Amino acid sequence: MASKSAKTAQDILMADFQALVRDTEKLLADTANLAGDQADELRGQIHERLQQARDSLQETQESVRERGQAALGTAEEYVQENPWQAIGIAAGVGLLIGLLASRR
Repeated sequence: MASKSAKTAQDILMADFQALVRDTEKLLADTANLAGDQADELRGQIHERLQQARDSLQETQESVRERGQAALGTAEEYVQENPWQAIGIAAGVGLLIGLLASRR
C-alpha cells in the first residue's frame, strides 16, 4: 500500500516536472522572435538550465528505481528465508491497523 502511494506520488511529481519542462520549452520557442544579444543569452541560459534539470531528473529517477528494486529484492529474500516470521509480522501489523481503525 505504501509502495503504491509512493509510486503514485512519484508519478505525479514526474508529470508535474515534465509539464514544467514543456511549458519552459514553449516559452523559449515563443521568445525566439525577440532580437538582441541579451535575448539570445537569456534563451541560451534557459536552455542550459533546462537540460541540467532534465539530466538531474533522469539521474534521480534511475536512483529511485534502483533503490526500490534493491529494497524489493531484500524484502522478498527475507520473506523466503523467514516465511513464518513474515506471516507473524503481517498479522501483527494487520491487528494494529484493525485496532486503530476500530477506535474511530
